[in-house]
Amino acid sequence: MLRKRYRFIVKERVMKKMLSHVDQRKKPTMVDVSDKKSTARLARAQAVVKLGKTVLQHLKGKELVTQKGPVFQTAIIAGVMAAKKTHEWIPFCHALALEHCNITIAVKGGRVIIDTEARVTAKTGVEMEALVAASAAAVTIYDMCKALSHKIEIENIRLLEKQGGKNRYLAKSRSKF
Repeated sequence: MLRKRYRFIVKERVMKKMLSHVDQRKKPTMVDVSDKKSTARLARAQAVVKLGKTVLQHLKGKELVTQKGPVFQTAIIAGVMAAKKTHEWIPFCHALALEHCNITIAVKGGRVIIDTEARVTAKTGVEMEALVAASAAAVTIYDMCKALSHKIEIENIRLLEKQGGKNRYLAKSRSKF
């Protein structure tokens, strides 16, 4: 009986560590952060969009211009707007008052590299906001360019860095491109 109870306790601890949004009854729930202290949080994320030659022909300097307007500037605005509403996109995500959200876009070898950074002083991390900003910017680029060609691929969306709170994360390579 003791061995069986020990296995149950170990299993519960592993499950709690892995699935923070599941309660003791195995039902989805929001993580309770009420006992945590607010700390400075930072997250950086990246999305990569592969564009075909047809779309790249419309590149003028550092901006891509289509009939819908300046693609990269619009994508930056969309990404920041989405980051501010991350809690509406992601179930159980805490609403955060972002203190900073920055998006840069560059074209390298036929690919659009979208780098995002989000900052907040809060009880919970800001990595979802950085990832949502990158995702929304990538989808906006697709939307604004699809009239030119559907040969557009959103190849990669990933967290590059997380600071603050209990854990720090830094991707092994800042960019594959």
